[in-house]
Amino acid sequence: MKIRLALLALIVFFPAFASAQEFKKNIMTGGPNGTYIQIGKDLANLERQCGLTLNVVESAGSLENFVGVRSKPNTQFGIVQSDVLDYFKTFQANDPELQRAISGVRIMYPLYNEEIHILARRDIGSLRDLNGRKVAIGKQDSGTFLTASLIMDIMQLNNIERLPIGASDALSKLLNGEIDALFYVAGAPTKLFSNPAIDGAQFHLLSVNEALLQASYVSSTIPAGTYPFQIEEVEAIAVKAVLMTYEYRVAKNRYQKESCKAVSDLSYLMLANMDRLRAEGHPKWKNVDLTAIPPGWQVGNCVKTGMAVDYKLQCKAPLANIGSQKPKANDEYLNLLKQRLKN
Repeated sequence: MKIRLALLALIVFFPAFASAQEFKKNIMTGGPNGTYIQIGKDLANLERQCGLTLNVVESAGSLENFVGVRSKPNTQFGIVQSDVLDYFKTFQANDPELQRAISGVRIMYPLYNEEIHILARRDIGSLRDLNGRKVAIGKQDSGTFLTASLIMDIMQLNNIERLPIGASDALSKLLNGEIDALFYVAGAPTKLFSNPAIDGAQFHLLSVNEALLQASYVSSTIPAGTYPFQIEEVEAIAVKAVLMTYEYRVAKNRYQKESCKAVSDLSYLMLANMDRLRAEGHPKWKNVDLTAIPPGWQVGNCVKTGMAVDYKLQCKAPLANIGSQKPKANDEYLNLLKQRLKN
């Protein structure tokens, strides 16, 4: 209940959309050492090669990103964890206020699985061993905070000192001996754990193989050698990262029309250039399945406009192979995506 009230309070804090005199496009991502910001930079680079500008905005994570897409001016895109979406869907049915708070937010594309990293002292061998310890669970408006809280509640780990600390500060405190473990939800590999100060003799990633959690999350593995300190493969669970947007109404005003066009443009660019993103972007692009749409959420109409085969992308400085022609492989994606949208 406390989590639910905190989330709702943050969502309804922001006012409705305000029109902006100078049109801008922003994507809300995450902290400087996470995977979200790298994905955002890849998308900004894709737009840049078309002569378009997409500003990458750091944030606390999923909840702030959801709120930004819902209510923050000039914020057309945000990356959100799927369990945050599941949480909203679970409670909105009987909560009109929450229904209003999430209204208008739409799926753009599903992205990749995000591993739930739990970095702990070597003397902590399992989730159960976290009882009686000090554990950083992410900032209160982050997806990590919600995920860590849900995991501990599911496992009934009630004797933990839960500290709402961001990932970078949490890592510093762990290395200094001030805390015993930290949660961090991010697509592996994530820059945070490339820190050479993490000594594999003192710290390790906890394996998570509890049946209760595998029933609620996606099973995954973090291969040996993913991080400098990690010599063994780690069993893990994961959530899906999802690119979110808003259901803009083109007839309402210029801001909404321009924002819808921005969504359609990026929708088209992503479909047309998945091969480029996989080859040049973060390794997680290789695991993206644009058809894996989370159940119960609608894809935005502006997104669907950009999916059209005859969509006319207007590059200000078009370069070779950018938005010029959809590769055959992505025509298959488009057909699969349309089938999913009909269901």
